[in-house]
Amino acid sequence: MIMGMPVGLDVDLLRSFVAIAEEKSFTRAAARVGRTQSAISLQMQRLEGVLGQTVIVRGKGGSVELNSEGHYLLGRARELLALNDDIMRSMHATPVHGTVRLGIPAELSARYLPRILNGFSQAAPLVEVEVEVAASCFLTLKLKNAELDLALLREGLEPRQWPAAEIWRSSVKWITSDTHRQHLRDPLPLSIAPADCPWRPSESNECLWHGMVIRALEQAGRGYRVVSTSATTQGMMAAAQAGLAVTNTLADDRLPEGLRIVRADEGLPALPECRYLMLKAREPRQPGTDMLAAQVHDVFGGIANLDP
Repeated sequence: MIMGMPVGLDVDLLRSFVAIAEEKSFTRAAARVGRTQSAISLQMQRLEGVLGQTVIVRGKGGSVELNSEGHYLLGRARELLALNDDIMRSMHATPVHGTVRLGIPAELSARYLPRILNGFSQAAPLVEVEVEVAASCFLTLKLKNAELDLALLREGLEPRQWPAAEIWRSSVKWITSDTHRQHLRDPLPLSIAPADCPWRPSESNECLWHGMVIRALEQAGRGYRVVSTSATTQGMMAAAQAGLAVTNTLADDRLPEGLRIVRADEGLPALPECRYLMLKAREPRQPGTDMLAAQVHDVFGGIANLDP
């Protein structure tokens, strides 16, 4: 033994010790762990020898009790055995193969998709991820058509009566050019999502992004005119970069060069908060879908139950 190195604890000794403590009998503990009574008696002698102190008190009539050191050891032994068993299950688990299909909105993909895929590749290196980056309304249709196993969607576009978990929320901000002053014009020139999106769910009577902006302006009594429409954030940003219009995006989006967030004191009405949900397919590919959902939770920091 190397001087200074602590003596290791044998998990078999600890397992027998826990059985004795819980059964309060050497005989019942021996049957539980599949050893003879004399064998676990020898094990306890070895354990107490390694520890350098007594942990089990043998009473009259074969009764067994723990002293204070034994109660302390019992709690720590259970922790160590649980960790040992978890490691062994993980190491002997059958590797997960196959394909899982993920849908993620374009406005979330640049920042969060690399982190999701990186974490998932470590947890399930043999599973292929097919990624669909698109507007939430389009992803909703793919989910309903069983073309996705897991989908992240903007709240309000999810199918009715479909289990969902909120994973993230963000305020929405007006965006304008650094060098142009379109946000001060009246009527306000807008670069906005189209009102007649072809993928809009049949139960929704408007594009949520479009309706959110228009309602905010009309409720504030602010005139506006639409000068550009695009189904993607990049397309709306391009018009703002060119100095043609103002647009909007999630508050923590990384803005392209030449753009900035409009300040609260610059006269535009506040926009509402935007929330995002995670939904599983009715019959997702498993266990890959659950593993991917767990990674999404880790990235966004949310814990919720998707099951109905």
